[in-house]
Amino acid sequence: MLDDWNPWRIEADSCMTPREVRAAQPAARPAEHRAALVAARQRMLATGQWTAGQLMGRRWPIGCVALEITQRCNLDCTACYLSDYSEAVKDLPLDEVFRRIDMIFEHYGANTDVQVTGGDPTLRKRDELVAIVRRVRDKGMRPTLFTNGIRARRDLLQELVEAGLVDVAFHVDMTQQRKGYASETALNALRQEYIERARGLRLSVMFNTTVFDGNFDQIPEVVALFVRNSDMVRLASFQLLADTGRGVLGSRTRRITLASARRQIELGAGTSLSFDTAHVGHVRCNRYAMALVTNGRVYDMLDDPKLFNAILEHTARLQFDRQSRPKAVGTFVRGMLASPRLTLRGAGWLARKVWRAKGDLLQARGRAHKLSFFIHNFMDACGLEQDRIDACVFTAATGDGPISMCLHNAKRDVFILHPVRLGGAQGDRFWDPLSGEVSAQPVRLHPVLEIGRKKAKGRLKRALAATAK
Repeated sequence: MLDDWNPWRIEADSCMTPREVRAAQPAARPAEHRAALVAARQRMLATGQWTAGQLMGRRWPIGCVALEITQRCNLDCTACYLSDYSEAVKDLPLDEVFRRIDMIFEHYGANTDVQVTGGDPTLRKRDELVAIVRRVRDKGMRPTLFTNGIRARRDLLQELVEAGLVDVAFHVDMTQQRKGYASETALNALRQEYIERARGLRLSVMFNTTVFDGNFDQIPEVVALFVRNSDMVRLASFQLLADTGRGVLGSRTRRITLASARRQIELGAGTSLSFDTAHVGHVRCNRYAMALVTNGRVYDMLDDPKLFNAILEHTARLQFDRQSRPKAVGTFVRGMLASPRLTLRGAGWLARKVWRAKGDLLQARGRAHKLSFFIHNFMDACGLEQDRIDACVFTAATGDGPISMCLHNAKRDVFILHPVRLGGAQGDRFWDPLSGEVSAQPVRLHPVLEIGRKKAKGRLKRALAATAK
């Protein structure tokens, strides 16, 4: 159960040692991507995470893959996962980004969720960003734009949708230190602006929120906003603060846990939610709940675990169109009708749910919208647990393959400062991430990096300010 786990009970010897972290490598390329689903199931079994409600290894071989197309960002978040040297790194050559997209496909195949992220990906040249999204979609995968929204104007979103963008995930919270917003609740005005910016586009809208002491008490009001806008917002993700990268907040306090985050979400939703039914990777990493919203009221959709498990097993191979709710519903109904017995069970559950919500459904003239909630419990860089790394569903694409995002953040400089091998008619050449130059031999040793105050962020910015006093 969600409330049984206390992160402060973890013994020091259960965490990876610095030597183990340094030795950890990206996943090797499989012989062919069709084996990825079986491999994912084996990892869930090996880590004790395989259950009848486990999506990893049953519905998909990986939850999502982060494709970082730039290390640059136009905010200075106090919980930033980038490194002190990220701002000094040039944008990856477009051909290398394309190669990594192809590599993701070779690992996981079609319908993989690819997060086009950074830094903030909108800082890339516009034509390059459009080309990247198109390349992901042309491979049969599903691109999502992860952005703080500052440069994600409607015209850009429209162009990206035309190129194949499936989702946009706006990251908005108080760790970003946005000027003019004194509280998390005040930021709801900005969230509403972003929602309206995407309204009418064939686009699934998501929001990411970092949960820390500074906004914990206001999480219910954030959730209430998503409920009011459930006709647009498909997923609300809440990420518990982790001590990693150049962030200055450090580790979260004892009151920020999976269980307490769940309670805050339920307060905002106005009802209890079943976060223990669907399993996404490791139980200590992720929690998921699905709700139906009608007339502003929230109804739990995962309150019958046995029915959910049966439906999951029956529909595991179906692919749902997140850009079209009617198409997604149609796919689900057709899948259910293939099993009359399961259809009968589901119809009984649905009838009871409709009867309970009959007043709200009448008021809403039958309109109802699905809204999902996700809680991510990212690990501190110095507190990585091997079994959670092994069961990871959220990876980052490096030049050598995908690796757990928590592990990637813990040793980010190893990946972003490493020379990139470029192929071509002239043979192998090497791109230097610090100078952006291409040479016949890789540049592996650099002088001590000196980053000026204008580019310094997070811990480095504070250190420079302290030395100047």
